[in-house]
Amino acid sequence: MIKLNPQWIETCKDIGFKEPDIGLFQDLCQSYSEPHRRYHTLQHLSECLALADQDRALAQFPSEVSYALWFHDAMYEVNRDDNELQSANWARATLSAHGIAAEVSSRVHALIMATSHSAQPTTRDARLVVDIDLAILAAGTERFAEYERQVREEYRHVPEAIFQKKRRAVLESFARRPRIYLTHAYARRYEAIARKNIGSDTNGSQHPTLPHLKEE
Repeated sequence: MIKLNPQWIETCKDIGFKEPDIGLFQDLCQSYSEPHRRYHTLQHLSECLALADQDRALAQFPSEVSYALWFHDAMYEVNRDDNELQSANWARATLSAHGIAAEVSSRVHALIMATSHSAQPTTRDARLVVDIDLAILAAGTERFAEYERQVREEYRHVPEAIFQKKRRAVLESFARRPRIYLTHAYARRYEAIARKNIGSDTNGSQHPTLPHLKEE
C-alpha cells in the first residue's frame, strides 16, 4: 500500500485534482485487499500500473489510462456480472467530485468498461488498457503458475471439474482470437508467450498468422 502512494499522488496530479485524495487512495487499497480476493489484488494493480508507466508513450491520454487502471477492479465479487460497471461508476463519481471535466470522466468510464473483454475496444487508450489487463497471460513461468493458482482460489467455491471446464473455455476464447493483444507493442512483445502459456501450443492448434500490425 505504501509503495503505491507516490504513484497515486502522481495520478491525482496528472488527472487534474487540486490535491491528492489520500482518503480515496486508502479506500482503493482496502478494496483491493478484500479477503475473498486472490488475483484481483494490489499485486495485480501494481503490475498494471508498472506497465502503464513503462508504456506511457503508447497512450493518447496517459493520465486517464492510469486512473482507469486504479479503478478497473476496484469493485470485485466473483458472483457478480457487473463488477466493471460498478468500478467504472465509482471512478466517474470521484472524478466528478473533484471537478474534472465530464468528457474526461466519460473516457475513463469507457476504459474501465473495456476490461470486461466483452467487445472489441475501439480507441487507442482502450486497446492499451485491455492489453495491460491481459499482460498476465504472457507472464513468466512462475508468475503464470501463481496466477492460475490465484484464480482457482478466488473460485474455490466452484467444484474442480466445473472450474476446469469453464477456465479452459475462457482461455480457449482468447486463443481463438486472431490477436490476443491489440496494440502493436504488446502483440510483438507478448503474443507468442501468451499463446504458449494458455495452451495453444499443446492442444494441436496452429497459431493464426498475425494480421498486419498497424503502428499505434
